Amino acid sequence: MKDFPIASILGPRQCGKTTLAKQYIRESKIKEYKFYDLENPLDYQILRNPLFELENKKELIVIDEIQEDPGLFPVLRVLADKGQKFIILGSASPKLLKLSSESLAGRVYHLELSGFSLDNCKKSEREQLWLKGGFPLSFLAENDSKSLSWREEFIKTFLERDIPQLGIDVPARALRRFWMMLAHYHGQIFNASEIAKSLDCSDKTARNYLDILTGTYMIRELQPWLYNTKNV
Repeated sequence: MKDFPIASILGPRQCGKTTLAKQYIRESKIKEYKFYDLENPLDYQILRNPLFELENKKELIVIDEIQEDPGLFPVLRVLADKGQKFIILGSASPKLLKLSSESLAGRVYHLELSGFSLDNCKKSEREQLWLKGGFPLSFLAENDSKSLSWREEFIKTFLERDIPQLGIDVPARALRRFWMMLAHYHGQIFNASEIAKSLDCSDKTARNYLDILTGTYMIRELQPWLYNTKNV
């Protein structure tokens, strides 16, 4: 926030983005701030005319679920150039949103959040992290049954509501099958042809599914490290 007019906290839903933003405001003792949640119909309507609502505001502006209206980015660029400060929170990558990296280049700092990791846990909690995952509401659930129930509902909502809201037209059942198959490739090299054959789809479709899950932070793709022996 000291070096950039806009701080962007990106990551999957329910990983703690809003909690982190509120913690920053509280610990920085920021008294004047305005919070907008674009999943709140009232806030969404208020920001239908963003320049009228946000221009000349002196307080810190926080906009949650920014992926609901990527059209805000050009307005934020104009206001950031005038010295206003923003924190934006989103559940989709800049590549998926497309507009953010173009409109806010040089004005935004991206912080990616992924839930709890080994660094956040005690040694005695590592098995729990492995079984329940890093989402706070799943990890902190009272028991394994409630954790599993939360994860099942999370996946269902993600596939049936969140993906269509991003403008992505993909059958929820097909993407779920791909996701489950992909879990078996954990720590291995992704073979688009092999998984596409199992799904009865093209290599291009399988790669598109992978890009969707990567762009929404549901999976993390690690590019292979290759050593060029020809130059030795």
